[in-house]
Amino acid sequence: MRYLIDLAYILALLGYSPKIVYRMLKENRYKSGWDQRLGKVQRRFPEHPCLWIHAVSVGEVNAARTLIDELLRQMPEYEIVLTSTTDTGLQRARSLYEKTLTVSYFPFDLSWIISRAFKRIKPRAILLMELEVWPNLTALATEQKIPVIVVNGRLSDKSFPRYLKIRPFVRRTFSRLAMVLAQTEEYAHRFIALGCPPERVRITSSLKYDTARTEPDAPAVQKLAEQLHLGPEPLWVVGGTGPGEEQIALEIFSRLKKESPLESLRMAVIPRKPERFEEAADLIRRSGFPWVRYSRLKEQNIAAEGKPDIILGDTMGDLNNFYALATVVFVGRTLVPMGGSDMMEPAALGKCTLFGPHTFNFKQTVQELLAGQGAIEVADNEQLFEMTRKCLLDRDFARRIAENGRNIILRSKGATQKTLQALREVLSGGGV
Repeated sequence: MRYLIDLAYILALLGYSPKIVYRMLKENRYKSGWDQRLGKVQRRFPEHPCLWIHAVSVGEVNAARTLIDELLRQMPEYEIVLTSTTDTGLQRARSLYEKTLTVSYFPFDLSWIISRAFKRIKPRAILLMELEVWPNLTALATEQKIPVIVVNGRLSDKSFPRYLKIRPFVRRTFSRLAMVLAQTEEYAHRFIALGCPPERVRITSSLKYDTARTEPDAPAVQKLAEQLHLGPEPLWVVGGTGPGEEQIALEIFSRLKKESPLESLRMAVIPRKPERFEEAADLIRRSGFPWVRYSRLKEQNIAAEGKPDIILGDTMGDLNNFYALATVVFVGRTLVPMGGSDMMEPAALGKCTLFGPHTFNFKQTVQELLAGQGAIEVADNEQLFEMTRKCLLDRDFARRIAENGRNIILRSKGATQKTLQALREVLSGGGV
């Protein structure tokens, strides 16, 4: 079976290789870390016991922050190896932990590569953030009696039907998991349906509630405000956008600026993917509004000239600071069917938060925020204009939404300690 899986991977890689080459040449991706992807992960402290945490991309890396911080505090005898699949995920992991953890690309799930990685990492346990259940990794871990735990487990409305179609092929993989710590009861049932033994599935809520910052980084936010010359004028932050949403935001912004008393309104646009920064810059440039790239201000440590109407947030790791300055926030990848960006961040900061209907990657958060009137869902472009206008003009209404959202996030914290308790049980042999 292992060799069939390897063959399937190789065929898939051959089919995908033209896209890899294109992205290497055009998007400057996949150009580094190949030794790590081939299993050559170099630990910092190989004499220590090790926990291997895998977080596929930026969102999962961010979700793991409180867990990693508590592991370092409560279980300092363990070295932590943190892997990520995407370039942006690795960049975020390095920005947070390069000086304290072993940070690496995730090895390809080919049996001989995973075997090489195991020999180098020697993990006592493997923690997979949200899903990322790879067949060769789980098979080899089971052979070597290394427990594999899904942390912050989630099977979205989009991914679950796909897994159901191949359930005969994935059942064994899911049955090998030592434990699944699911975000919700619904997700827990989905893991069980795919083959996880019910006694190994627990509900912990989402780690993202614990990692969501309810207080801003005051010095960083103050510096950002100074660089933008931000005064009492309202700021509309459009964050985590996907293709097509920058143009929608520009059209709405143009309409809002014509409304009295919104003539002084400013807008910050922060695309979700760095490879789309140039595309967004071209759109803003063609709009005719005065604008500035935040990357230029940050790199040169200077302030903007005057008060540009639009700020392009073309840097990584600054989205939360933009949210902290916002009067109203729109969370992107939700007017287009991409599943959403993280609406928990602005809500936790007490910001009036809006998003579109396409939020399947954040189902639990959306349900709780909407049920508690802690955010606003809009159906389309026109409703986004109407509700943004209302929130900008009716500050009492916007404040109630913002306060409700922050309180919902505060009430939902606690997943980190539940996860640590479960990990200790597994490591002691009581959870397997």
